[in-house]
Amino acid sequence: MPPFVHLHVHSTYSPMRGVASLEALCAAARAQGAETLALTDTNGLYGAIRFLEAAHHAGLRPILGAELTHDHHRAVLLVKTAEGYANLCRLLSTRHCDAAFELIAAVAHHRAGLIVLSDDAQALTAWKQESPQDLYVELTPGAMMHQALAFSRRTGLPPVATNRAHFVRPEEFALHRLLRAIALNTTLSRLPADACCAPTHWLAPLETMERHYPHAPHALANTQRVAEACRTDWDFKDIIFPAFRQLPDRQALALLRDKTYAGARWRYGTLSPVVRERIERELAMIEAKHYAHYFLVVEDIVRQSPLTCGRGSAAASIVAYSLGITHVDPIRHNLFFERFLNLGRHDPPDIDIDFPWDERDSILDTVFARYGTHCAAMVANQNSLGSRAALREVAKVYGMPPAEIGRTTERIMRHADFLRLDHILSPRRWAERLCRELTLREPWPEIVGLAVQLEGHFRHLGLHCGGIVIVPDEIRRYVPVEVAAKGVPVIQWEKDQTEEAGLVKIDLLGNRSLAVIRDALEAIARHTGHRIDYASWDPLTDAATLDLIRRGDTIGCFYIESPATRQLLKKLWTRMPGMRRAQADVFEYLVIVSSLIRPAANRFIREFVRRAHGGTYQPLHPVLEEVLAETHGIMVYQEDVTKVAMALADFSLEDADQLRKVLSKKHKQRQLQDYRKQFFRGAAARGAAAAMIEEIWAMIMSFAGYSFCKPHSASYAQVSFKSAYLRAHYQAEFMAAVLSNQGGFYSTFAYLSESRRMGLAVLPPDINASDWAYTGSGKTIRVGLMQIKHLSNTLVDRLIAERTAHGPYRSFREFLQRVNPDPAQARLLIQAGCFDSIAGELTRPALIWRLLAWRDSSISTTQKIPLSLSLSPAGRGWGEGKGSGLLAPLPVPLEYPDTRKLQQEIDTLGFPLSQHPLDCYRDLLEGLRYIPAREMGQHVGRVVTMVGWLITEKGAETKDGEPMEFVTFEDTTALYDATLFPGAYRRFAHLLSTNRPYILEGLIEEDFNAVTLTVHHMKSLDTQPTLTTQATGVGYVV
Repeated sequence: MPPFVHLHVHSTYSPMRGVASLEALCAAARAQGAETLALTDTNGLYGAIRFLEAAHHAGLRPILGAELTHDHHRAVLLVKTAEGYANLCRLLSTRHCDAAFELIAAVAHHRAGLIVLSDDAQALTAWKQESPQDLYVELTPGAMMHQALAFSRRTGLPPVATNRAHFVRPEEFALHRLLRAIALNTTLSRLPADACCAPTHWLAPLETMERHYPHAPHALANTQRVAEACRTDWDFKDIIFPAFRQLPDRQALALLRDKTYAGARWRYGTLSPVVRERIERELAMIEAKHYAHYFLVVEDIVRQSPLTCGRGSAAASIVAYSLGITHVDPIRHNLFFERFLNLGRHDPPDIDIDFPWDERDSILDTVFARYGTHCAAMVANQNSLGSRAALREVAKVYGMPPAEIGRTTERIMRHADFLRLDHILSPRRWAERLCRELTLREPWPEIVGLAVQLEGHFRHLGLHCGGIVIVPDEIRRYVPVEVAAKGVPVIQWEKDQTEEAGLVKIDLLGNRSLAVIRDALEAIARHTGHRIDYASWDPLTDAATLDLIRRGDTIGCFYIESPATRQLLKKLWTRMPGMRRAQADVFEYLVIVSSLIRPAANRFIREFVRRAHGGTYQPLHPVLEEVLAETHGIMVYQEDVTKVAMALADFSLEDADQLRKVLSKKHKQRQLQDYRKQFFRGAAARGAAAAMIEEIWAMIMSFAGYSFCKPHSASYAQVSFKSAYLRAHYQAEFMAAVLSNQGGFYSTFAYLSESRRMGLAVLPPDINASDWAYTGSGKTIRVGLMQIKHLSNTLVDRLIAERTAHGPYRSFREFLQRVNPDPAQARLLIQAGCFDSIAGELTRPALIWRLLAWRDSSISTTQKIPLSLSLSPAGRGWGEGKGSGLLAPLPVPLEYPDTRKLQQEIDTLGFPLSQHPLDCYRDLLEGLRYIPAREMGQHVGRVVTMVGWLITEKGAETKDGEPMEFVTFEDTTALYDATLFPGAYRRFAHLLSTNRPYILEGLIEEDFNAVTLTVHHMKSLDTQPTLTTQATGVGYVV
């Protein structure tokens, strides 16, 4: 064994300090002949599980550890035993969570099972008094090394040599300085020297280390002694389950059985033999895999809300369905339980539960209240420097002016789409080529070259969107815990490391569409008295809903409102032969569509539609015809990967499931290559030709990164169906709920336009008719006060409470008396037209006059306007008698011109409400010959001119990796979809911006009855619009 082991090593998981990736560190250490390597990132085990994987792949024995720092004290802690690992996690947790943390005292209390290296004389002296065992003086080349060596000789504590490696090669010190400057928000010229490590702190080879320690060879030898004492056989294979009410396992299983059968009778009524057999089979598997407590904990959480969507592979479980965790019948929809849980699956599957987005925080509060921060913590997001952020941050530390940074960053990010980093070139040469294209001078080539190298560096922890871990005893013995900005505990690992460490995650996620459904159901019950029970509601056979989905009229409907999905629904159903259409199950096809709409599967969509319409096809291999029968021979679901690998390449269930998993993990690319070889060997052995195997493997690779299993898609499709039902039958209530909950695929303006196309009248905000949220009933939608920009929530709550308690406001004067608003807030209400219905003959300028007079009166008397004030008979003011506070009648100026009122709509609401925004450009469009969107079908195959307001855009890539864009526009008649292929995208991408007007020229094309515009040329109507209230005569209905 080599006589030196690196025991103090930092990676990119030392936030904004370490430079090297784990793979680079392990490869460099192995190239130096090392057999063992420690990872000691700063104050964390952020990359511990990734390090074990990288070390094992490189053939290294991994030592887990961390450098613990606080105030001016520091120590490197290396793990000897399982107890030491638990103590390291506790120490790191206390360091991040306890404001009274003191490093010396904390380490003294939790030293068991740890080896401690430090050059902190005060700390070492204190710890030596407790016990000198496993205590070493750290020697590092530099000015302080001789003092540390003298301290070692004086105290008898053995020395150990380290190089505090922060990078693999000395030249990477520049990147370390950049990271430190970014972390400290300073420029390179002002970066303090002591904020960085030394330029010599790299992963130096043995020869270099021997030159540093000619006087202390025993310090080098001691590294081997320490390494031999540390544990290196980590596997984290034990799964850590939560405990339900601390019940013994047998009681938990018995309780689960009772709850399951009670729930099954609620779901099915009389239980058939098929249902009973499925329940028993699942319960046997749950017992074998020790999952009873987990199911009970999840069911306990789900009971906190009546509207949930259990999804993921757990939706294939009849136990979950019976408990109310999921709502899709796995028997009716032929869902495969073993996708969720099987004897060969070693990683812990989790259950994903969606709640209405505005209930999620209260659900989390309940979980922490029930299980405590001692046992529960959120899963982290490990936020890293993205390309844009890296570019901006490097430019900042170079001292570039903010305006230039913003302008140049936008240019580079747009152009870099076309100049991918060519790995044949160095980052610097690639940056020089890019900057030549953009005529950018120094230091921009240097900035870009450095930014490319910093992309992906770990910056700080964030919160996962909903993952939570609950353990049976103490969370801090399994993983370090920090406190998130929201005040909740968060572990240091993201979801993949959490799973690989054996911690079972529960995903509690916020879903806006569930809030839409909830709010719509409540409104329907108020308006009609008809109450719909969400859990038992089954709209899958409703004729109007089926027809709406077939037409693709699904804007506002969960997961099926995007342009791509609406186009696919139209292609799938509008040209499907009548016989096939009558026999086809709309829900099952919607499940397929929900899975097929993923970026890498675009090339299979057209062929799927053709086959769904009855087109003949020859399966790539006879096995696929049987395995993929329900999806017409095309791989759609994650399970299809498993089925094909087993049927065609003779994979075991365990290997096939692992192949499915590694496809979604970027860090598993090495394993993916191994599985590729296994697949090709197995398929060839079954007689498949090489070209056929390549084509099938390409289909498998379309699942890389982002794909769904069938149970997940079925759960989503069920929520989609419920959304579509509400849109079909209760349009106003549904669209009002969509608008109120915000955050859909489209903007508020786009949803209002869609509401009008549905035949609904959109009414302006009104002081007596509007609530905070949008409201809908019958054929009208009323704009909510939430839409008025800068309007205070507190004022809205107060005015609604006063209105509810004492009735509607009869005049502007009465509103001021009863609510006593801030004048600036009342002005917003006037400009938004909220008082138009009660103003009588008072114009908006007259209301402003009275507001100002009221304000001045309030300032002078520190009181509200006296109750005796009233309009004079002439309507010229609020009284002229004693105590009026007004010396003369107030004027009633003429009403604002319509153009000014239109501008006030735009200023207060964010868009014109009384007319389409394209009407504002009427003068600019005068004389232009363009076709309206509703007539596109009459011009298929022709090059036309169109006008459009950009609603949404989505970037994509061709099969050759070239960027392109799908864009949705609308004019005053309809929505329409357009495509910018790479050539057009290169020329016009810089023009694209949502909520802006454009003139487009292109070819109208039709594919399976879906009509789109292929853009050849486009121009932004960026000239200041001429406000006009005259409609263009193309049918925009207010």
